[in-house]
Amino acid sequence: MSGDLGFGGADAASRLAHSRRAHRTNRRVFGVVCGLLVVLLALSLLSWTTTVQEGGPDTDTVSGRADGTGDEKPGQEHPVEDTPSGQLGLPGRALPERPTGHTALVSNPLYDTGRLSPLPCPVPELDVEDPDSMERFLHLVADCLDDAWTTQFDRAGIPFAPPNRVFWSEPGVSPCRAYPSPAGAFYCRASSAIYIGTSDVVEKWNGSEDSVVYASLLAHEYGHHVQGESGLLEYYHEQRQLEEDDAGRNAWTRRSELQANCLAGAFLGSVRVSYPLDSGDLEALLEDASATADRADGPDEERTHGSADNSVWWTRAGWEEQSAGACNTWDVDDGDLVK
Repeated sequence: MSGDLGFGGADAASRLAHSRRAHRTNRRVFGVVCGLLVVLLALSLLSWTTTVQEGGPDTDTVSGRADGTGDEKPGQEHPVEDTPSGQLGLPGRALPERPTGHTALVSNPLYDTGRLSPLPCPVPELDVEDPDSMERFLHLVADCLDDAWTTQFDRAGIPFAPPNRVFWSEPGVSPCRAYPSPAGAFYCRASSAIYIGTSDVVEKWNGSEDSVVYASLLAHEYGHHVQGESGLLEYYHEQRQLEEDDAGRNAWTRRSELQANCLAGAFLGSVRVSYPLDSGDLEALLEDASATADRADGPDEERTHGSADNSVWWTRAGWEEQSAGACNTWDVDDGDLVK
């Protein structure tokens, strides 16, 4: 039996050695295969990145608010496609899409999402003479705006990404325009960013110490981002470009600006308890809406923001209703409300 055991042990040792050699060979083969896959994946990503970079920036822009000085309102110089509809998701799962065409304008699902319901938004004291204080203030209000509109877009089933923020203290250039800008603040769809000068807006608003004025300015420009993310801006620009004269193009622009006023009012109304905002702040807000409207004696080619009465009307409607549905300036029975 010992002989049998001796021969059996040698045979087992031989099989073990052979198995180890085979295992090492398999590991080398597996490593080579993995290496090839990594190289192929890297080449694919490099090719995709190059293709995206060669596409160039979008030029979809909406300029900032006017103060009666005739701030330039550049249209969309080149038609662009809006941000691609839908989002990355799991295989087999339906992807949300942005509304398109006339539906995005007049029957947007965002209009049916009810009152805004943001988290509490207590804001710090604002020292308008301190650019750092203004920047902190703007970021905090922007955080509240991100929260409020993310919730509404989720309810509507529309993909949403918060805008980028550029609160400038030094000159720079956006894909839409250079800054400082005569507007003091503007939204650029090409970079999905809100641009505000932390000192420029204080100077433009004559040193006003009412924080609601600056919160409203930010919320107004954020309203243009809401328009873009909801699919509305793409159709707006397409239709605006079809107009043959300033009067026709300005009629479209006024509706866009009045809607942004209303969306700003809706947000501020929704946070007025936690901000807090009182009747005095509402009065300051409405006075600002009137002051930043078109001049009554201004030429037709500069009438881009609506009359003082209409600017106030839509801002108050947003404040009281606190919903995007109250801000449908594209489907109103009384055309005088968008003049």
